[in-house]
Amino acid sequence: MQTSLSSYFPILMQMLLAVGFVVGTIIVSGKLGPKRSSASKDKNFECGIESQGNARIPFSVKYFLVAILFVLFDVEVIFLYPWAINFKELGMEGMVKMVLFMALLLVGFFYIIKKKALEWE
Repeated sequence: MQTSLSSYFPILMQMLLAVGFVVGTIIVSGKLGPKRSSASKDKNFECGIESQGNARIPFSVKYFLVAILFVLFDVEVIFLYPWAINFKELGMEGMVKMVLFMALLLVGFFYIIKKKALEWE
């Protein structure tokens, strides 16, 4: 039990260091940074264009669909890296599993194309 808990110590230290760095950077920049506010600084600003009308205009569902599909297929690519690193150790069984994984990914991709989810009107 002791050896399994001690093997997580480097991960815990790295997490604490990362979180501590982020929190420390935010606190220090908040304390040391300038604090000047004025009417023109407090106005909403978007790409150098004056704001007009309501900012709550609805977006097309296509926009969100493309964004979600991008994230989905982007995350799937992450699974290829460990497989590529351990390719020799996994042998033929790993190859068959990855071919099945890629086939399912391609089926999903062709389904998206058939449903015309990526086409803009």
